Amino acid sequence: MESHRSLDEDSPAFNLTEKDRENLARKDEEFEPHTWDNLKQIIANNDLESLRRWPSDLKRYLQWTKQTKQSYGTITNYICQERLHWQPLPTTNPEEGPIFHVENRVPFVDPRDFKIMYNDWPYGMTRDITHFVVWLKTRFDVEPTVGDLLPQSRQLIEAFVQHTFVETLEKHGGADDRVMWFRNWTGLQSVRGMDHIHVLVRNVPRTIMDGWTRE
Repeated sequence: MESHRSLDEDSPAFNLTEKDRENLARKDEEFEPHTWDNLKQIIANNDLESLRRWPSDLKRYLQWTKQTKQSYGTITNYICQERLHWQPLPTTNPEEGPIFHVENRVPFVDPRDFKIMYNDWPYGMTRDITHFVVWLKTRFDVEPTVGDLLPQSRQLIEAFVQHTFVETLEKHGGADDRVMWFRNWTGLQSVRGMDHIHVLVRNVPRTIMDGWTRE
């Protein structure tokens, strides 16, 4: 096993799960990527702590996160300034996350209030799977203990994923078992203060995916 003490594991740039720490000691050739069926099981069981990145990607992600925090203060600042180009309102409290002007306070109603992007740091998955992040200016209703979604929030997300991803694929050869979504509860989020969900798709042509991201 390769040493990873140089990554300053005692004060990492974001919360590491025990499986993350184990993963840092592996080499990429020892890593088994998540398959679609494996991801289905993890999401169905809400076992999101089991999601892992390739060891080399995790090491780079830790270093990138540390350097980005040094340059921008927080990852949220970087995401707003460099990736989303969203300007928080002056009333924003840094400890609670940015507040934005929104066209509609209900998530996903107005396309100006969210953005679909390829995940810059996806989990370690087989090559047929693509990982998106959907960033929102609005907030979901969550339970206060661990920050998991309340039923009404899950319904909003389900409807959005169905309309945006599933219905698109149904027009292009079928969507059967090709779309999944999840949202890390607060304790697992490496980017906190801005709501976002993760969407996974498999065997989807790039032209369709670029349509979702408007690229």
